[in-house]
Order: sequence, then C-alpha cells, then structure tokens
Amino acid sequence: MELFGSDFMSKLEYLSLVSRRVFRGSLLAQRRTMQFGSGIEFADYREYVAGDDLRYLDWNVYARHGDFLLKRFQEEQDLHVYFLLDCSRSMGFGEPAKFDLARQLTAALAYIALADLDRIAVVAFTDRIVGNFALTRGKAQILALLDFLENLEVQGTETDPAAAIREFLRRKQRNGLAVVVSDLFAPAGYEMGFDQLRHRRYEPHVIQLHDLKEANPDFLGDVELFDVENDSTRKVTVTEKNLVAYKKLFVEHQASVARYCNTYGMGCTQATTAIPFDQLILQMMRAAGAIS
Repeated sequence: MELFGSDFMSKLEYLSLVSRRVFRGSLLAQRRTMQFGSGIEFADYREYVAGDDLRYLDWNVYARHGDFLLKRFQEEQDLHVYFLLDCSRSMGFGEPAKFDLARQLTAALAYIALADLDRIAVVAFTDRIVGNFALTRGKAQILALLDFLENLEVQGTETDPAAAIREFLRRKQRNGLAVVVSDLFAPAGYEMGFDQLRHRRYEPHVIQLHDLKEANPDFLGDVELFDVENDSTRKVTVTEKNLVAYKKLFVEHQASVARYCNTYGMGCTQATTAIPFDQLILQMMRAAGAIS
C-alpha cells in the first residue's frame, strides 16, 4: 500500500477543515493551558498596586464604588502534542500492516494540530526510543514529518511502553498531550507506562490497533508459530479448545485497555486495520461529539 499517496494531503486538509479546533475541543479531551496575562478572556480582579498598567484598571468599578481594581485576563498557551509511535515488529503484521495505519494516523492528527498552531513531536519506540521528530510548529513542517514517518521501520525485540516512556520523561520539556499509537502487545504490560505519564501531568490518549486475524485466527492442526519480535519459532498443535482460549484472552486484553482508560478518564480509541485512517479519525470526532 502507498503510505502517503497523491490524495493523502487533500484528505489531511479536509480533516483539518472538519475540525479546526479538534485539539482545543473534545476529540482528545485536552484543553490548552491557560495563564494570567494580557489575553482577551476576562478572568478576575485584583487590587491596584503602584506601577501597574493603568490600561487594565476598571474605571466603571471606580466610578461606581471608588475602588481601584485591576482586570486580570487569561491567555492561551500553545498545546504541546507528543505522539509516541510503536515501531516494534508486531506492528508490521496485518493487511494493511498496523504500522502503516499507525503512521497515517500520526501524520493526520499531527497535521490537525499543526494547522491549529500547536507544537508537535513524534517519538518512535520499541523497548526504548528509536527515533525522534523534534518539537516543531506550523503546517509547513508536514512534508518533513511525512519523510520522517516514511523512513521509519519496524524493529527491536519486543514492545515495552513503560521503558520507552521512562526515557521520554527524562527529557526537559513541557508536559502536554501524549498520544500513544500501538497494538499494546507488551509482555511486561502497558499500565506502568501510562501511570508514569499521568503522574507527570501529561494527558495520555491511547490509539490501539489490531488486525482482524489477530482477533479471530482461523488455523487448526499442526502449525509452526513464529514470534516476529524475538525471532523464535515453536511447533504446536492447535485445537478448537486452544482457539477458544486464545480468543477469550484477546477479548480480555482489549477490555482491560478500555477499562484502564475509562478508570482514569483517558481518551481511548480501539480499531482494526480494516478502517482507513481518515474514516477512523472522523469516527473519533463523532464519538467525542466534535462533529455530528
């Protein structure tokens, strides 16, 4: 499949137009941070102190009550959006590959943020950080971002979000929205990594992808299973009972991710690779009430 084809940019522009304030609004449940300053939204009063700017004195209050009160306003800080993209080899599975859809989703959501003058960065990880697209701003950066994403490859020996997130959090950076795009097939689990993000006051949003064959495998009998992440093979005899047990474990894993996110108020999107990236983002917008 062509990752960023000729019609990809037109789809990005359409998605941006559909939800111009998607990162300020409800799609990823993140508001821009507010600070007191010289913005346009009134916040509060405080008493006048010698040396304060007289432009912010409320003369109407002074005329009515004789009080010298200074208006305080809120101003918006640009949002920092960090995309944590799983590049482990399990992401290479599927038709289309989970990794292809993950990169398209990352590009599209990043473009929406860039169009809204937010700052974005992409961190590629396996059991550690394996690639970085540095924090940047402006729609003009989208071509460099697409080039970065196109040159990424699946690699490593296993998925370990917690280890990669620990490395990510050691950086000196402002916190913000952390969008984790992964299948979350992590032997050591995913909860510890998300806990770290929450405790450091990032706002995590999870996009968990899987292929239909992972949810519903259809092979029986003697097979040789190959673990793409550690290159190991194992000959087994798969029975109907084995398939039933596997499907039960898969459903439980998916449910545990949704339950964790719901418990801590995190955004969560679970989808198959059968859904094109633009349709999936529109579904996310509708689910969040960003569009009707």
